[in-house]
Amino acid sequence: MGKYQILNSPAVKNMPWQDAPAELNNAPVWRYSENPVIGRNPLPGVARIFNSAVVPYEGAFIGVFRGEQTNGIPYIYLGHSSDGIHWEFDHEKIHFVDKDGKDFMPVYAYDPRLVKVEDTYYIIWCGDFYGAAIGIAETKDFKTFTRLENPFLPFNRNAVLFPRKINGNFVMFSRPSDSGHTPFGDVFISESPDLTYWGKHRHVMSKGNEWWESLKIGGGAAPIETSEGWLLFYHGVSGTCNGYVYSTGGAILDIDEPSKVKYRCETFLLTPEEWYEERGFVPNVCFPCATIHDSETGRIALYYGAADSYVGLAFTQLDLIIDYIKEHSVTNSTDTEIGIR
Repeated sequence: MGKYQILNSPAVKNMPWQDAPAELNNAPVWRYSENPVIGRNPLPGVARIFNSAVVPYEGAFIGVFRGEQTNGIPYIYLGHSSDGIHWEFDHEKIHFVDKDGKDFMPVYAYDPRLVKVEDTYYIIWCGDFYGAAIGIAETKDFKTFTRLENPFLPFNRNAVLFPRKINGNFVMFSRPSDSGHTPFGDVFISESPDLTYWGKHRHVMSKGNEWWESLKIGGGAAPIETSEGWLLFYHGVSGTCNGYVYSTGGAILDIDEPSKVKYRCETFLLTPEEWYEERGFVPNVCFPCATIHDSETGRIALYYGAADSYVGLAFTQLDLIIDYIKEHSVTNSTDTEIGIR
């Protein structure tokens, strides 16, 4: 048993893993040596897969993947893997229906997250609701995908659902935005009793004072419930003379009031350094979207989009990453307050 524990999450004994190198110069997060795990042209009609999310499922792994079609329009594809590293994809995009079983396909859909709450899996994405907004669908069997009400008005992106209800309500991160590439952005949370009506909106975090997250921030992987609080991997963006740079950051939120930030790492955990992160359709991107984690060992596998062209995989360990975030924590008043004015 380690110093900290992952709570309310099953053991995943077959999760992907690679031991850390002998020396780690910065944050205790290391890349899979065979990255990228998904390359270009992964299936017919799809040029790139990136910014995607995976979960354990029936002794193996399943995921929802942003597939950029060869006509440039993104949709969500289903993928399957026995080891979380080597993936096979359905050739047809996920077919969504409404509550009456009628076709209800989004105009486009990108940057999906996949979260299990109780006995249901939820897919959350950014799509078109007369402007960029959040879409959500549910499935219990990965065969029927039923769309629910759009939770928020445009413009909004980077929605991430918590893996359990808090005080009886669903809780979801989002990042209000604009119709373009949004040179601003803070993270908020909202609550819903039924995934239809959303309220109790709270501010969580503002963009950081450090350069790597000084332009905007946004949600990343679904938060991990731990004995120290909700462990969050998110993205931070800096503006440079050569465009935006997307890095991965870490924070720990209060377990009962997740709009309160307990610890926020002042340094990035991952930033573009490898060729598949620096070169691509959109260069200089490490965009976290999902984790697989084992409650017995504290091992964490982090999936991230690389340069809007590839899927990368990195690893960390619960004790190491929590201690690092705490030791390098810098918060401000808008982080630690409850987030309502």
